[in-house]
Amino acid sequence: MKTRKKSDLPTKDCLHCTRPFSWRKKWARDWEQVKYCSERCRRAARPTTPSPAPDAGLGE
Repeated sequence: MKTRKKSDLPTKDCLHCTRPFSWRKKWARDWEQVKYCSERCRRAARPTTPSPAPDAGLGE
């Protein structure tokens, strides 16, 4: 088995921080679906839905 140089690995740009990141072995099966460089970027990119205020409708 021949090892590859890191510079020879495919790269993508993160959709959240726009920084380039390289292929990792753990992403081998789903490299096409990988969009974010880290868990932190993935969480930050999720749309947040506003939750209702804790006392909404109780102050009447």
